[in-house]
Amino acid sequence: MYGCEWDDETGEIKGYEQHGYDGEDFIALDLKDGLWIAPKPQAVITKNKLNNNRADIEYRKNYYATECPEWLKKYLNAGGSSLVRTVLPSVSLLQKSSSSPISCHATGFYPARAELLWRKDGEEIHEGVEKGQILPNNDGTFQMSVDLQLPSGEDMQRYECVFQLSGDKEDKITKLEKTKIRRNEGSFGQMMVIIGVIVAVILVVLAVSAFILYKKKNAKRPPSPVENKEVQQQMLPEPNA
Repeated sequence: MYGCEWDDETGEIKGYEQHGYDGEDFIALDLKDGLWIAPKPQAVITKNKLNNNRADIEYRKNYYATECPEWLKKYLNAGGSSLVRTVLPSVSLLQKSSSSPISCHATGFYPARAELLWRKDGEEIHEGVEKGQILPNNDGTFQMSVDLQLPSGEDMQRYECVFQLSGDKEDKITKLEKTKIRRNEGSFGQMMVIIGVIVAVILVVLAVSAFILYKKKNAKRPPSPVENKEVQQQMLPEPNA
């Protein structure tokens, strides 16, 4: 694997070249010191051989420092706005229950170089904060979340979720307010009520259908012989003479 990175804000350029074997790192080029590095003992012989070829190392250093960034800039210019565009996300505050961590979820942003953090009284905090990974969306944008375990009795108004996107100087700030938090427990309760109503309606329909079926069946049935008065008289015992 080899290539280069160019930071369009600072102008910093980073080149890299590394090779693997059988799924593991085998050898890598340290461009700063101009030396090949062997993380595995099996690569020591190869490392020594490559380090003896100083002309090849100087060529690679020049390529990653000048040629590779120039090609990268040309591709960026050819791509135009589609490659350098920035898209801000929609940010939501989510919570499973009143005792669960509050999750600040940002989705739909581009590029993936972004930060999502919690601040208290204007200062970034790390205690009680758990960051998630940046994940891709189906439309080419990205999403991420960061959870906050709010201490019991803490004033929410002192907290805010901050989204920072590379290339955009303004932060997207979402104040932590109770009215902005979307909880799943309310939706779960409403769902249970709906399910209960549906089950009750089904039971009523089944009961009515069973009653109608029973009435129809009895209406078509011939009268029982025992219910016939003449048969009942014949079944009475005759009086003794």
